[in-house]
Amino acid sequence: MIITDTHTHLYSEAFDDDRSEMIERAIASGVTRFFIPAIDSTYTESMLQLEKDYPKHIFLMTGLHPTHVKANFKEELNHVEDMLKARKFYAVGEIGIDLYWDKTTLQIQQEAFRFQIKLAKQYKLPIVIHCREAFDEIFEILEEEKSDDLFGIFHCFTGTFEQAKRAITCNMKLGIGGVVTFKNGKIDQFLNQIDLKHIVLETDAPYLSPVPYRGKRNESAYVLNVLEKLSNLYNISNEEIAAITTQNSKDVFGI
Repeated sequence: MIITDTHTHLYSEAFDDDRSEMIERAIASGVTRFFIPAIDSTYTESMLQLEKDYPKHIFLMTGLHPTHVKANFKEELNHVEDMLKARKFYAVGEIGIDLYWDKTTLQIQQEAFRFQIKLAKQYKLPIVIHCREAFDEIFEILEEEKSDDLFGIFHCFTGTFEQAKRAITCNMKLGIGGVVTFKNGKIDQFLNQIDLKHIVLETDAPYLSPVPYRGKRNESAYVLNVLEKLSNLYNISNEEIAAITTQNSKDVFGI
């Protein structure tokens, strides 16, 4: 059973004391493919080291996270562009709009999002979207940019059934993580109405731990708890969930 975590921040400081042990735990659990989203240039060296340490398991993205779109965002976007010119990445992400922490940066977040979508199209790569309290703003740009060469993953999807269908029409898979296990998560109420071909698994480690680890540090091995929840919702085996969602991740990332 090959399981894919399509979104995990393995370079996070939260893992500094036991990173290798945590990754080995996940691999021993069958989670053998880890897709690593970028935040900003300060993490690039750590991400490259991860890939060097686990070349068969680690697949890197490059991008500027919306909460890190600050006064120097054009320098950061230049770094993203330089990285794409220099070597292979599997996605541009995570990118998007976040209005939970700071609404004053909306305009530059929109600019950064559009710029990085164009980079993804240029390099024929998927995008991985971060959206927090910004569904309308995200969809506005996705509709503007909609084309056959715009595709990817709506990371940590927490929207409504209607928003899920809208994301799918924009060529996005839904990244499903720990929220699906929460009593108040809501997406478990309609998820089984979405064809599994539109879904990938993720943890967003070290954030958003699934039940029974909610409130504690998340790690990639816990994607198994998400998988088991989907197995219950869809009433099919863990093995089928793993096979379908891993194939979906291959369709997106090309590996």
